[in-house]
Amino acid sequence: MGDHTGNYTLDFEKPVRDLENQIQDLRGVSGRPHLDLSTEVGALQKKVDKLITEIYGNLSPWERVQLSRHPNRPHASDYIRDVVSSFQELHGDRRFADDPSIIVGFGYIDGKKVAVLGIEKGRKTKDKVHRNFGMPRPEGYRKAIRIMKLADQFNIPIVSFVDTPGAYPGIGAEERGQASAIAENLAEMFDIKVPIISIIIGEGGSGGALGIAIADKVLMMEYSIYSVISPESCASILWADPKKGEKASKALKLSPSKAKELGVIDGTIEEPIGGAHRDHQKVFKTMKNRLSKELDSLAEISAKELTDSRFKKFRNMGNETICQVSFDSH
Repeated sequence: MGDHTGNYTLDFEKPVRDLENQIQDLRGVSGRPHLDLSTEVGALQKKVDKLITEIYGNLSPWERVQLSRHPNRPHASDYIRDVVSSFQELHGDRRFADDPSIIVGFGYIDGKKVAVLGIEKGRKTKDKVHRNFGMPRPEGYRKAIRIMKLADQFNIPIVSFVDTPGAYPGIGAEERGQASAIAENLAEMFDIKVPIISIIIGEGGSGGALGIAIADKVLMMEYSIYSVISPESCASILWADPKKGEKASKALKLSPSKAKELGVIDGTIEEPIGGAHRDHQKVFKTMKNRLSKELDSLAEISAKELTDSRFKKFRNMGNETICQVSFDSH
């Protein structure tokens, strides 16, 4: 794949890409004198539109996983750049170091002051290494909660963009208290008295995602995934073979519709047909409008109501599912 991802195409996207290349070729020659290919271009475009609807309307769980990781999907840094104005980034956890995999700071969304957090995977190889491929270390989570507490102190709502395969499991991270850093964030976020909105924009991997996603509104992009474990890790545990990730993806209920059904999320943000990577600007506009509406709605709720309902929502997760499983087993 290399660093250049502009023309990256997933296997199931190739029929669409082939037709789009044909359209591009026709448009390249249609400018010649006395040569009008607009009818042919129009016919091919209709085929493309129909094919996109068919393919993306019937994605398998594994294809959804692939799409959530598409190299051209907008990253947290892209949303921060195009959705948040006057963003000022802050650094460091005041205890050990700065973690570039989590971006934090303050800015404005549609004129509303917000604290912003985002887990960033990086785009090119050098940046991916710098961002640790979107796998935060404990200092990242401590930096995040530092900013959230600061926002709480000044009555500023919080927005977090989540895109991570999971928290970094390295020896150094464990030595510095990875598990406790995430656990402390979970506990602290229940007591934050300002509105919190979290959006799963790509991958929402386990506690690594949850460490900045204890929110009043948890939303998922249409083609994102949210799970307690990645399909590959699940396959490694169950069958000692990460290559069976496709099989595991069928059982993990990764999609927004399943997450909503289970009460894990509160809603879905629609993407352009074919995925967010096909039209960044449309996605940014949709995101900005949705966040503005959610911020307005949550601003009407008292601090006590926010914290009470937030705790109750997460505390009750799984209860209905457990009861159903228990009932079915009898």
